[in-house]
Amino acid sequence: MKIDLTDTTASKINKALVQGRRAIGTPAVGMVLTLVIVTDEENAYDALKAASDAAHEHPSRTLLVIKRVSRSPRDRTRSRLDAEVRLGADAGTGETVVLRLYGDVVDHAQSVVLPLLLPDAPVVVWWPVNAPLEPAKDPLGALAQRRVTDTYASEEPVRELAARAGAYAPGDTDLSWTRITPWRSMLAAALDQVDCEVQGVEVEGEEFNPSCELLAMWLADRLDVPVKRTHSAGPGLTAVRMETDCGPIALDRADGTLAHLSVQGQPNRAVALKRRDTAELIAEELRRLDPDDTYASALRYGVERLHEKAATAGAAGGKGGEAVAVPTPVEDAAKAPAKDAAQKKAPVKKGAAK
Repeated sequence: MKIDLTDTTASKINKALVQGRRAIGTPAVGMVLTLVIVTDEENAYDALKAASDAAHEHPSRTLLVIKRVSRSPRDRTRSRLDAEVRLGADAGTGETVVLRLYGDVVDHAQSVVLPLLLPDAPVVVWWPVNAPLEPAKDPLGALAQRRVTDTYASEEPVRELAARAGAYAPGDTDLSWTRITPWRSMLAAALDQVDCEVQGVEVEGEEFNPSCELLAMWLADRLDVPVKRTHSAGPGLTAVRMETDCGPIALDRADGTLAHLSVQGQPNRAVALKRRDTAELIAEELRRLDPDDTYASALRYGVERLHEKAATAGAAGGKGGEAVAVPTPVEDAAKAPAKDAAQKKAPVKKGAAK
C-alpha cells in the first residue's frame, strides 16, 4: 500500500500511517526501532533496498530523508515537504516513509523527523554518502543512539577515517569497521588455537581502503606489536600474516570469496570469507545499539599515530626487512619507529571480535 502526500506536514504523515495500518490490519507494536537514512536522490534506491532487506531481521520504521537542493533562487526560498508512505507488502516487515525536503526545510530536517519517530524505541541514523564531519553534533545525529557512516563511500576514505577518529562520540560506528568483523573473528580464533607470542603482523589490501587501515590499527592496539601495512590490487583485504615464536600464521583471501588459513604445525584450511553486501552490514549494526568500545579503541590508536607522525616528520622509517609500526591513516609513506615487542604476548581473549 502506497500513499502519496504533496506539500504536506509531519502531522498529516502520521495520520496517513494510522489510516494505512487500519486499512491493512497491521499493528505498529512489532517494530523494534526507527532507522533514519539521510541520502541524496542518486543513492536513495540502493539505501532503501538495503534497509528493506535488513528489516526482515529487524522490523523497523524506516524514514528516508532526501534533501533536494533547487538550482533556481526562487525555489530555494520556498519550503515544501513531499512524502510517500509505504505499508504492507510495499514496505516489507515494517513501515517506510520517503521524505523529500525542499527549500528552507532542508536545514531543519530534524523538525520533520522528530514527530515521526516510534515512541520508546531506539533511533539509528545512517548516512550512506556525504556524512557530516561530526555525526554526533548533526541535528539528526543528535536524535539517535547509534550513528552509522561509511568512509569507503567518500572521495578520500583514509582522510575521512582520520576525521572520524577526531570527532568520535559514543554511539558512532562505520561500515568499514563492520566489514572486517569476519576477519577479526577468524584471526582471534586462530590465535586461540596456539600458545605463542606474536612478534609482528603484516596487513595486505587495497591502498585507499579504510577497512584495511582499521584492521591494522585494531591488531596494533590489541596485540601491541609492530604492524606493517602493505598494498595489493584487492579486492578489499587480501591477507593478514602474523609472525610468532611458534611459526607463521597467515589468512589469505585473493578472490574476495574464499580464504586459506595456515597455522604452523596444522593442515591448511579453506574458510568462507566472502565480501558482504550493504544489507548484511546494516543488519549486523542493528543487532547492537550500545557504544562499540573496540571500534573506539582502534580509532584512538590511529589518532595517536597521527600525532606521532606530526612530531617525527622527516624521521627515517623502517629499514628493509623490518616490521614497521602501523602508519597514520592519512598516508603510508612515513613510517613510525617499530616497538620492541620481543617479550610481549598476544592477549588472545582481548582480541576477540564483537
